[in-house]
Amino acid sequence: MELQTIEDRIILVQDKPVILDSDVAELYGVETKRINEAVKNNPDKFPDGYIMYLSYEEFETLRSKFSSTKLNMSRTIPKAFSEKGLYMIATILKSPKATETTIGIIETFAKVRELSRNITGISEITDQEQRKSLMQRSGELISDVLSSDFQTVGTETTIELNFSVLKVKHTVKKKPKE
Repeated sequence: MELQTIEDRIILVQDKPVILDSDVAELYGVETKRINEAVKNNPDKFPDGYIMYLSYEEFETLRSKFSSTKLNMSRTIPKAFSEKGLYMIATILKSPKATETTIGIIETFAKVRELSRNITGISEITDQEQRKSLMQRSGELISDVLSSDFQTVGTETTIELNFSVLKVKHTVKKKPKE
């Protein structure tokens, strides 16, 4: 599952990153009604914060922001799954595509979360080396989220021990996918 495909479906509702039920269904290769049945049949697996039930006003706002045919043709107000809700739906849907999609979703949310922390941290760090390192890592995260045309071909971790400093360096080597 391409990270960009997942990233494109993450929207903010009530200032929280979520994926709408129709997009979850598309990612998992099932009908939206199957996602909603899973929620209905397993209410104990979806406590508060796992699913957001949009108000009619929020639904109308989404319709005006996104010219999605799915939203405009929908007769029901969609559910919005938080990251936790997506993890939980993965425990219910069991198929190779569901597993692949879940891994992609987990990776995307983790990278977006780390990128958000890095951006906040850059302004707070005064040490130029730390700032440079954080900016470099942020660039790698952006590259990972935006482009899946490369594959990891190896990693290298070195540890340097100086009597006053321990330095760890981790390099990810990538090449274009064949």
